[in-house]
Amino acid sequence: MNQVEKALIHALFVHLHHNIDKAIDFGALKELNSRIEQKWPGALPVGPDADDDAAVCRIPGDEGLIAAKMESHCSPCVPRPYDAAATGAGGAMRDVVAMGARPIFLLDFVGTRPLDQEVIVGPCGFNGRCSCGGCTVMTSKERLDLMVKGIKDMAEALEVFIVGGGFSTSFSDIVPAVVVAVIGKMVVDQPLTKPAKAPGDKIILIGRTGRDGNDTLYRAGLAEEMRPAVALFEEERSVMEKALSAFRTGFVRACSDMGAAGVGAAVCESARYGGFGARVDLGAVPCKEEITPEEALICETQARYIVQTPPEHAEDVLRAAPDAAVIGEITDDDREIFEYNGRRVAEIPNAPTPEMLESLG
Repeated sequence: MNQVEKALIHALFVHLHHNIDKAIDFGALKELNSRIEQKWPGALPVGPDADDDAAVCRIPGDEGLIAAKMESHCSPCVPRPYDAAATGAGGAMRDVVAMGARPIFLLDFVGTRPLDQEVIVGPCGFNGRCSCGGCTVMTSKERLDLMVKGIKDMAEALEVFIVGGGFSTSFSDIVPAVVVAVIGKMVVDQPLTKPAKAPGDKIILIGRTGRDGNDTLYRAGLAEEMRPAVALFEEERSVMEKALSAFRTGFVRACSDMGAAGVGAAVCESARYGGFGARVDLGAVPCKEEITPEEALICETQARYIVQTPPEHAEDVLRAAPDAAVIGEITDDDREIFEYNGRRVAEIPNAPTPEMLESLG
């Protein structure tokens, strides 16, 4: 394995972000939710054990479907309270969109230290004192105002309304709590679930990739400087509208938000959950600037979606979502292959061997 493969396999199979079932007993939740079918048949098309971006449910007595997602962005708010709160809210909204819904309402919970206590905002915030000279000392109230503004500005950009939430000043930890829940109304008849549906389907990327959000590369020693994902506002709105327009063609068969580990994770999860493989040309990834193939593969730039469509309808989807691009296709294989100018950048098996996983530490 090369370093890129190690980084992506670690993110997909070791890091809890992609393996939440290691921490939560979904069997118990599934047993509870099995009773929904008895009480309200068909009310939960996509539940918490579905390996998808958000839940999809039907309010009994209502014909339409809604999508809902709750997401936290706590630790990133220590060095960057405004951007981190905004990207947390934006990520939850994209998860709802990825199911085929327009986000409408948001509830948030913010927990912090007593308002008059001092906090350090910047890269040394986790240490409790600044040694870099680049941090800012402010009150917990001032930091709280930044977090709330980040959530509000992202909601305003996507015309989502904040209808409730919670607040606490009893936190003693350095890390504040920033949690958002987003509710959206489906614009398609059936959820656009993440698993790939058929070999030959084209993989289309809506949105442009930058050099920000290189956390996975940095942790793997493949980047000298960590560049956190930048909050995008007008771009989030523009890309969301393009995605919704693509959905309305009726030709999108699978969709995934672009979250942690970027293109690599989105493609690998979709192909693996569907029981297929994929081949991706990283040179076809729409980019904002000149970036390396590794950055095109793993960077976590905001405001992006991966959709899949039958090959005969790819042009229909591209017309509906201007500036999108076909970057690959689903294959009848058990691995995902990422190439750049004919060079293989990474090959990720759907079922890594125990020896592979052990070598990751």
